[in-house]
Amino acid sequence: MLHMRDVWVNWFEGEENGYNVCEFYEWRKEDRIELLDQVAVIKMRENLFDYIENTLQELPEELLADVYRQSFVRRKSQRIELEYCFLATDGRRSLVVDTIGYHTPVRKSRLVPRQEEQLLNLVESEHIREYYMDYLDCEKQYHILSPEPSLMNGLIRKERQLKQLLFMAMDQLHHDADVAEIRYWYTEWAPDKYAQIQAMDSEEAWVSLFNEIKFGWTKKHEDYCFTMIKGQPFFEKLWELHHGEAEKKNVR
Repeated sequence: MLHMRDVWVNWFEGEENGYNVCEFYEWRKEDRIELLDQVAVIKMRENLFDYIENTLQELPEELLADVYRQSFVRRKSQRIELEYCFLATDGRRSLVVDTIGYHTPVRKSRLVPRQEEQLLNLVESEHIREYYMDYLDCEKQYHILSPEPSLMNGLIRKERQLKQLLFMAMDQLHHDADVAEIRYWYTEWAPDKYAQIQAMDSEEAWVSLFNEIKFGWTKKHEDYCFTMIKGQPFFEKLWELHHGEAEKKNVR
């Protein structure tokens, strides 16, 4: 089995969508960055790579067996064994995965560009390892709390995070609000449609509002998100976390 040494990783935990596993140029100094002393390399088919990158589902048993205790992390002067950690590639893309002892890809990381180039050269002549899973070709189902990639295309890390926060607030509105509150929030977004909105029932108003806000990200989206989550401590904390210290607004 191939291995790479001295691999820098920035773990994103519990992310089921690849667009939330940030590329190197979006890493932040406060991120959880570690040095893997050694990591097993697995060249696999594209559909398995897609599956690992975009789900938190069970990994093939044969894959887990192949990488069992093959990778190590360096912490201070200690070399610590990792139960199921590996570097996945389909020959074009790469993703470091650590299950933290489970059988699912709990933590994921991109590579720094220099090491990604090194990896792709390393596996160029390597054979693809075959792993059978009868559900690999099942189409992934996206929803408001797991938005389809097209809704995140072209957005930077902060924008993706704030957009997902807005979608969380929209999901709460859908489940908890009465028709008057939904009409109110739709009017806040599109005051010129006041008369039309007042004639809508709650479902029609919510769907129309969501269809208008779901594409792109602008200053209007950001301000609307801030107004919507104000006064809700959990959402406010996420706002502070994602918005960045330099640009934080006072939500108290």
